[in-house]
Amino acid sequence: MKVAVAADHGGFPRKEDVLAAVLGVGHEPLDLGVFSSDPVDYPDLAEKLGHALLAGEAQRGILLCGSGVGACIAANKIGGVYAAVCHDTFSAHQGVEHDDMNVLCLGARVIGPELVREITAVFLRARFLGNDPGQERHLRRVAKIHKLEEKS
Repeated sequence: MKVAVAADHGGFPRKEDVLAAVLGVGHEPLDLGVFSSDPVDYPDLAEKLGHALLAGEAQRGILLCGSGVGACIAANKIGGVYAAVCHDTFSAHQGVEHDDMNVLCLGARVIGPELVREITAVFLRARFLGNDPGQERHLRRVAKIHKLEEKS
């Protein structure tokens, strides 16, 4: 799987940890920047990552900013992007398994390098369960989310 990775200057210190974790679980990272700690606005990186997903250049994405929150809010404004801030492994895998989350947002000023690597690996190993027998409730709920998106 190809995984788009982007960070603003606040997320830049943890971006290399994410790239290493993506490679570590056998996936191919698509590094969308930034490439220094020079100030940049997180909505610009969220837009770049969202468009890479929608264009089929990547199947999932990981966004980093200082807290993860701003990047998450910006990413969720792009139709077809389903992002969540996850600072624990349970949320990272359940977000994919139950909610079909396709973008993981991380706060580089909130969690350290080891946890970043663990959460990234769990996110990338997870798969949506909605098509599995006995798990149809997840498909039904995600369909309702898509309807909300169409209404706005």
